Amino acid sequence: MTRPRSSLISLADTPWYHCVSRCVRRAFLCGHDHHSGRNFEHRRGWIATRIKELAHIFAIDVAAYAVMSNHYHVVLRIDQDRAMGWSAEEVLRRWTQLFTGPLLVQRYLSDARASMGEAERAKVQEMADVYRARLCDLSWFMRVLNESVARQANAEDGCTGRFWEGRFKSQALLDEQAVLAAMAYVDLNPVRAGIADTPEASDYTSIQERLQDTAGTAETAPAAPASLPQAPLMPFDATARTPWAVPFGWHEYAELVDWTGRQVHPHKKGSIAPQAPALLQRLGLEAEAFIGMAGTFLQEFGSAVGAPAQLARLCARRQTRFLHGMRAARRVFAAG
Repeated sequence: MTRPRSSLISLADTPWYHCVSRCVRRAFLCGHDHHSGRNFEHRRGWIATRIKELAHIFAIDVAAYAVMSNHYHVVLRIDQDRAMGWSAEEVLRRWTQLFTGPLLVQRYLSDARASMGEAERAKVQEMADVYRARLCDLSWFMRVLNESVARQANAEDGCTGRFWEGRFKSQALLDEQAVLAAMAYVDLNPVRAGIADTPEASDYTSIQERLQDTAGTAETAPAAPASLPQAPLMPFDATARTPWAVPFGWHEYAELVDWTGRQVHPHKKGSIAPQAPALLQRLGLEAEAFIGMAGTFLQEFGSAVGAPAQLARLCARRQTRFLHGMRAARRVFAAG
C-alpha cells in the first residue's frame, strides 16, 4: 500500500534521504538511442548541474548523486535550522530565483518597498513563511528539479506530456550506517551497471567529482544557458560533530568505495579481500553483506534504511507492525 509522502519524509525521524527518479519513457533519458541514432548524453550534465543549483537555493545539501541513462539518484540532507535563520528578504530572493513571484513580492524586493503599507508588508511576510517551508521541503526540491529538466527535454524533443514517473522514490536514512550504505550504492551505480570500470571513470557521479576536486582536475558539466550558482557537495567530517557534513572521513570513504567497486564489478568476481576497510569495521557493517547489498539496496530496503533498532523505533512511531528491510538490516548492520 502506498503511504502518503508526509509519513515517509519526516524531519523528526531523520534529515537524510536517498531519492530516485525514473524517466517514464524508460530508455534514453540521457544516453544514446540506437534506434534513432540520437545521443542525449548532454542531458546528464543538465541534471547534475541542476541538482547543485537547487542546493544553492534550498536549505538542502547534496552528499551524493549519480545520473544514469534513464534515472538518477541523490542522497540529500535537509537543513531546516538554516532555513529558519533566513530573513524574510533572503527567503524571497531565493524563491524568486526559481519563480517570478507575485507582484507584491516583486515590489517588496525593489525600491518600491518604502511606499508599501503595513497590510501589504504583513501579506509579504505570510508569503515568505510559505516559501521558507518550501525551501526546506524535499518534495519541493524534487519537484523543481524534475519539472525544469522535463521542460528542457520536452522542448528539445518537440513534444509534450509526462517525462518522469509519477512519484520519486525516497528512503529515510536513519543512522550513519544507512547514510554510508546509500552513498556507496549511489556512487557505485555505474560500476555496478557495468558502464564504468572504476569510480573515477564513473561520469556524472559525486564520487568522480570529489576525486577530480582532490586531484585538481575537475571539469564543469555542460549546463543550460543562464545557469545559477552551484553549491559544492557536502564536506566530510571524520569526527561526526558537524551537522551539515557527511559523518565520516573523506579518505576513509574513498577507500571504501574503491574497495567495494572492485568486488561488485561484473568482470571482477573474485573473492572478497581479507582486509576490509576500517570504516566498515568502525560502523559495525558486515563486509560481505555490504558488498552484496551494493547491487540490491533499493530492493532490500523499503521507505527507510537503518540498523534494526532504528527500524523498530520507526515502526513504533509510524504505528505499523512491519517495515520492509528488517531482514537486510540484521544481516548488514551487525552492530545495530
